[in-house]
Amino acid sequence: MPDVRRPEVERLETGESCALGDGHAHGHEHGCGHDHSHSGHDHGQCDHEPRRSGHDHSHAGHDHAAGDCCGASSAAPIALALPRSEAVGDDLRTAIRIMQMDCPTEEALIRKKLGRMPAVRSMDFNLIQRVLTVVHASDALDSVLAALRSLDFTPEVGTGTADASGAPSAVSSAPSKPWWPLIVAAVVAAGSEAAGWLGAPAWVVAGLAIVAIASCGLTTYRKGWLALRNLNLNINALMSIAVTGAALLGQWPEAAMVMVLFTIAELIEAKSLDRARNAIEGLMRLTPEHASVQQRDGAWSSVRVDTVPPGALVRVKPGERIALDGEIVAGRSSVDQAPITGESLPIDKAVGDAVFAGTINQSGSFDYRVTAAAGNTTLARIIHAVEEAQGSKAPTQRFVDQFARVYTPIVFAVALAVALLPPLLFGGAWHEWVYKALVLLVIACPCALVISTPVTIVSGLAAAARKGILIKGGVYLEQGRKLSRLALDKTGTITHGKPVLVGFEVVEVAAGAGAEADNYRTLAASLAGRSDHPVSMAIATAADNDGIEHLHVDAFEALAGRGVRGDIDGTGYWLGNHRLIEELGRCSPQLETRLDALEQQGQTVVMLADAQRVLALFAVADTVKDTSRAAVAELRRLGVGTAMLTGDNRHTADAIARQVGVDEARGDQLPEDKLEVVAGWSADGATVGMVGDGINDAPALARADIGFAMGAMGTGTAIETADVALMDDDLRKVPAFIRLSKATHAVLVQNIALALGIKSVFLVLTLMGLGTMWMAVFADVGASLLVVGNGLRLLRK
Repeated sequence: MPDVRRPEVERLETGESCALGDGHAHGHEHGCGHDHSHSGHDHGQCDHEPRRSGHDHSHAGHDHAAGDCCGASSAAPIALALPRSEAVGDDLRTAIRIMQMDCPTEEALIRKKLGRMPAVRSMDFNLIQRVLTVVHASDALDSVLAALRSLDFTPEVGTGTADASGAPSAVSSAPSKPWWPLIVAAVVAAGSEAAGWLGAPAWVVAGLAIVAIASCGLTTYRKGWLALRNLNLNINALMSIAVTGAALLGQWPEAAMVMVLFTIAELIEAKSLDRARNAIEGLMRLTPEHASVQQRDGAWSSVRVDTVPPGALVRVKPGERIALDGEIVAGRSSVDQAPITGESLPIDKAVGDAVFAGTINQSGSFDYRVTAAAGNTTLARIIHAVEEAQGSKAPTQRFVDQFARVYTPIVFAVALAVALLPPLLFGGAWHEWVYKALVLLVIACPCALVISTPVTIVSGLAAAARKGILIKGGVYLEQGRKLSRLALDKTGTITHGKPVLVGFEVVEVAAGAGAEADNYRTLAASLAGRSDHPVSMAIATAADNDGIEHLHVDAFEALAGRGVRGDIDGTGYWLGNHRLIEELGRCSPQLETRLDALEQQGQTVVMLADAQRVLALFAVADTVKDTSRAAVAELRRLGVGTAMLTGDNRHTADAIARQVGVDEARGDQLPEDKLEVVAGWSADGATVGMVGDGINDAPALARADIGFAMGAMGTGTAIETADVALMDDDLRKVPAFIRLSKATHAVLVQNIALALGIKSVFLVLTLMGLGTMWMAVFADVGASLLVVGNGLRLLRK
């Protein structure tokens, strides 16, 4: 488990804590520089929820029939239990689940209906989870629910009793509608078409067509009427007008087949969209429902996970999934953390190590003490973060939504002009031009265009989550491709963040000392073992690993900022930094030269001395991760400039920079210095990213366009506040994020071009007299299926 609060080894002192110049606190507000509109709703989070409210939390789905956009509802995604209403000043905020609400069609109807109610202050739509959050007067909930029911919706309000833990739980799904009416409609519509070809009486052709339309199209008509009554031109309204118009023109077989094709295509499209809508369902299914918990009498029994309190003792058998976050108290094993971090290899775990819900135990067995309830585990926080990110709108999506709002009325006006002007002004045939206008109405729905962006963004977010990259909104997914400069913290980001002993030298032999090397290491380890300074701990740990025993130390004393001293077997010894040796008068030109050479290599040097001379040198360094070198090389290939900003000394910074290959290194950086560097790059027009451990250095992370939190697994602060949280300590996830951002942008451009291109082609064909209603339906739904399939490709990347 990565420790995100690693100390920065900056000086030689062994008698005081290191300066924490390289840690980070990512709890910042980012100046609320992003769209906080929340679909016209300001939660006021800019003042108290750093970074989390940096997005527009309304969500665009697709402009289709209500329910599941096809009249046949599919299973609902798993969702968090709805909370109770909560007070917001004198008002209430209520979360309402509406299983029939998953498209902008329904959102527009609800927004217009509730927007006219004085008691409704604001609305926030999450179409992924089908949840509407309303801020309303304290006595207005019943009237809000009644208004929703008048739109043929079935609202559900949280009671707060189903799952007090707030853990992920399944919600009721809208009942699936039977398939047989659609099959009957298709057969009867084909019969109407055949009857027309065979010259059957007109009443037979019309009768069969009416049966087909009634079998599959009543839902579309009902919702179309609701839309027209609320002055909303959605796909239901347009399709209802087109089919009715075709029937009035005597095109009965075509009217029936158009309605059947529309319903079938909507069903296929809804099934495809479920893959995007339920992209995080796999995460929600990671944790088991039951865990083996020790009871008061010492017996072990299986209990529901959502009832297990923090502090309980849980036993995990080989091959089981870990149900809750905790700390191992007995046993050892290796744990597959890939479901959360994307790591390819299992991680060894022993007593004292942290384990996380949703990860998989391998061959061993262990007991662990629960540290977080089911609703507050790392996995639960990830699920909540991804769900919020899915509900946010990326810049391209906001543009598309705005374009779609004017596209449909314009095409509707064009259709009306096509139906009226040629016959009235130029003597055209009413039948011919009205038919063309009806075809234009079918083309008027911007279905594929509206679908193209959210499906692509959600697929990109889900693909990133599977790799252990938690992106907090589509705005960052889109912006990642523009990164040109990246500032990197050193400790815990480029290096392991844990000093180790890398060198040992005997300087002088004490009179009658015996086996000097082992003796000096024993003396140093005995003194270092009494200190909690990271450098001292590195010396003591190396001795322990080599089986060197500690001696008893008398008169131990910590010398602040310099080191430690103590008596061993009646002789006084000092273990400390350059300053301490200078104060003791033990320095020499030769020693100075050697110290300078070691420090040039980025090593921290501690010296062991007695009352007369310096006996040995111990070189300690924070080692570079192998993944850091690979990550910096990948960033260079992607055209991203890198700079390491560290509070460590300049020699160490330069040495680490040479090992890793970063373009620039700056040492002795205070938090305000790092902020100045990032702000300077931004002022020069660069898109800047900052990578840290998510705990300190808030100013620089806040100023950066994208803040990356390293090793966020298990740290609630990093998960909740970072723009992008890397769930393990692998810096290679940053270039992976940039590549995914580039791929997402490419798919967005492709989808918008497909949607607009296909619409344009059939618009021209219709005006030329070559388009039919069949072609219009295939163009509309075919384009939708194309963009959905193209967007879902990101899930395979």
